[in-house]
Amino acid sequence: MLILVGAFIVIAATLGGFMMEGGNPLVLIQVAEFVVILGVALGVLVIASPSHVLKHVIHKVKDCVTGKSPGEKDFTDLLKLLYEIFMVGRRNGLIALEEHVMDPKKSAIFQKYPSVMNHHERLEFICNGLKPVIDGKIKPDQLEALMVAELEAKVIENEHPVHILHLVGDSLPGIGIVAAVLGIINTMAAISEGPEKVGEKVAAALVGTLLGIFVAYGFVNPLANRVQFNNQSDAQFLKCIMQAIAGFAKGLAPLTAVEVARRSLDSSVQPAGAELEIALKALGAK
Repeated sequence: MLILVGAFIVIAATLGGFMMEGGNPLVLIQVAEFVVILGVALGVLVIASPSHVLKHVIHKVKDCVTGKSPGEKDFTDLLKLLYEIFMVGRRNGLIALEEHVMDPKKSAIFQKYPSVMNHHERLEFICNGLKPVIDGKIKPDQLEALMVAELEAKVIENEHPVHILHLVGDSLPGIGIVAAVLGIINTMAAISEGPEKVGEKVAAALVGTLLGIFVAYGFVNPLANRVQFNNQSDAQFLKCIMQAIAGFAKGLAPLTAVEVARRSLDSSVQPAGAELEIALKALGAK
């Protein structure tokens, strides 16, 4: 919910400063300007986005607002899951992994880690990485290249909402000018009504310019950056999976393969090595 705190600060600082100079915040409530600017911005979003990208934008923005990006606990659960899967393969042979990988929803191992099982992209990436290992269709040293190609495709796909949001953000100041020009046109049509009426309409027109710039640089462009940070976290999650599976396929011991993956993580989400090792050994002892 940190994003909502930031939005509150932006609004409070803007209105606070305006009111400190004697401004009346009610003057800024110009419904027509809001309709023009936000309506045109929505139209730009729809025009620029194929339907699947539009759905992706909505999904990414929702994740930003709800704060759904992987944290240390998610990575710890992932590494525990991978360790358990690798231990099954090491003890019972790779064919024993088939029941878990082919139908993960019914797997007792996957069910223990809902942060992975309930996330389609993460679950699919793990299963897609393990299936060639089980089938033996490719050599272990070729698996990493296969997973890198899949990861790169997902990274490109996840960047589409960022580009669209930046487009809308960059368009908003211009849209604000359009709204202001429309307001000036109304002002010129009412010039015979006297200075007071003209002043009201000019103020309303200027609100359009203000709103376009304010929404662009106060909300939309920062939101695009937040989506980008979340994308990087998601990519790091998938890269962690890739490092572990590729290492296991090359013959690394389960504990070593998981440790290689752990060390690839940023310090902000990286589980402590000693604590993780104790937890993994406890799993292996069961």
